[in-house]
Formats: sequence, structure tokens, C-alpha cells
Amino acid sequence: MKKIIILKTGDTFPAMAKSFGDFEDWIFKGLGVGKDNIRVVDIQKGEALPRVETCKAVVITGSYASVTQNLSWSVAIEKWIPNLIQSKIPVLGICYGHQLLAKAMGGIVDFHARGIEIGTTIIEIVEDGTQDPLFKGLPKTFKAHVSHSQTITRLPDQAVRIAKNSFEPNHAFRIGQSAWGVQFHPEYDDRIMAADAENMEATIKESGLILSEILDKIEPTPIPLKILERFGKLVE
Repeated sequence: MKKIIILKTGDTFPAMAKSFGDFEDWIFKGLGVGKDNIRVVDIQKGEALPRVETCKAVVITGSYASVTQNLSWSVAIEKWIPNLIQSKIPVLGICYGHQLLAKAMGGIVDFHARGIEIGTTIIEIVEDGTQDPLFKGLPKTFKAHVSHSQTITRLPDQAVRIAKNSFEPNHAFRIGQSAWGVQFHPEYDDRIMAADAENMEATIKESGLILSEILDKIEPTPIPLKILERFGKLVE
């Protein structure tokens, strides 16, 4: 039976994993699909990429690695992604997965000139995103949780930009009719976001930000979760 693949490209902080679970747990919960439909592949720990024909859909998780490190497992995913696109397998890349999807399809990823974007922020759906299957009917602006230092500096030529904000011009995009990247974290709740920020305090300080101010602005973000739920319904 074909499975929805959660491609695990990183681990959360150990204390967070103990309290809340890990990336794949949050994504599975957000998708709202049965466990029998899911297979987690931990690529960074040596598990082989599945054959494309066995994939019902693929969700690529976030990671504390950087796409520009060109780690061997990451490069392997890059080479694998175009086969998914060509086969019209639904794909959702989150944060690291979003950047990796763009790079695999000809985009450019680099460190953001302004450092880290972290906490609860406002996302704006652009005109081309208003009829997108995952974003259609959502408020034009909504709040989402973010945690990233790298960015897509140039989208792939065939990409349709869906969302942005004042910090990040490419918060969401689509390639073809069934592959999406989102820079924000639809799988995070406010507790996870707060814990992530607390663990990232040194990086936050390096960017000239103040942890307490970031924590004060963290709040529930129900709209991004709808995007993850819609992807789950699309492929279940």
C-alpha cells in the first residue's frame, strides 16, 4: 500500500522531544490522517529514500541543519525531489523542506541578511495565492509560527509565490499543481514555539533580538494548521 511519507530531516531539542514529541509527531497530528497511512523515513540517520512509486505523498520536515551545508543526505533528497514532481506526487516542504524543494527545482537558498525570524508573525497571502488549493478561502493575513535563519533568495522559475511578509518575501510557494513549500511552521503550537525560542536564545541574541519580547508575542495560530489539514485531506 502506498504511504504518506514524512521525510525526517532533523530532530528537535531533546528536552522538547521529551515534553512534546518530535517534528514527525506534530506533522502527523496536524495532517489528521490514520497511522496506517503514514511512514516516517529518518533520512539523516541513514534510512533509504523510498521508491517514488510507493509514495502517496511526501512531507519534508524542518531541521536545524542548513540547506547550504549540502550534507550528503540532503543532496540525495534534492536529486530525488524532481522525480516526485515529475510523477505528480503531492509534496509539502516545511521550513528546511520548503528551502530544499526550491533548491532542488532550481531556486537559490542562502542565509537571510537580517538573521533569524522567530516567534509568531503575520503572513500575507499574495494575489496568486488566493485561489491555491491549500490557501483558498483563508484570511488574507494570518499569524503563524516561524523559526529560520535561511531563506529562498530566488524562487524556481516555475514556482508560483503564495505568501510573504515584511521579513520573508517567499513564505509559501507552489510548483505545478501538487507541490508546496511553506517557510512557516503549521505544525507548531504556541507551547512548541515558545520552547523552540527558548532553546534558540543564543542565535536570537546574535540577531539583536530580545527573547522576552519574542515570547510575549507568541499566541495560538489556528490558520496555518488548516493548511496542514487540507494537505492531509488532499492526499488521504
